[in-house]
Amino acid sequence: MREWLDELEEQYGLDRLTYWSRQLVLASFVTLLLLTVYRGFLLQGDTFNWRPIVAFVLPLILFLPTIIGRRPRGHAWLSFVSLLYFTQGVMVATLPSQAFRGVAEALVSLALFVGCMGYARFRSHQLQQTH
Repeated sequence: MREWLDELEEQYGLDRLTYWSRQLVLASFVTLLLLTVYRGFLLQGDTFNWRPIVAFVLPLILFLPTIIGRRPRGHAWLSFVSLLYFTQGVMVATLPSQAFRGVAEALVSLALFVGCMGYARFRSHQLQQTH
């Protein structure tokens, strides 16, 4: 795997790989955030309760400074948190009435995982080259 990533860096360059992994992180982060807000609204009964929405969204919101600050280590941690959403998506996908939403959440969180891990690697290599 390491050789393959090194070949990618040589073939496409760190700047391009960092840019595309960052775009993947941003797109999947926003999509996962919207899916979790939607899930929170689905859990609402007759009266509105903000607690389920906060419970699902808070772990993602806590990583906003990391994404804005473009910190590689924070992206690595976000990738591990995205695996929790992947697990949740797989569990929800087993429910017949929620299968589409569960599969969508699992795929988006997997994209967030890949994007974060790629960004953490490529950005840290990029920062090492400048110092």
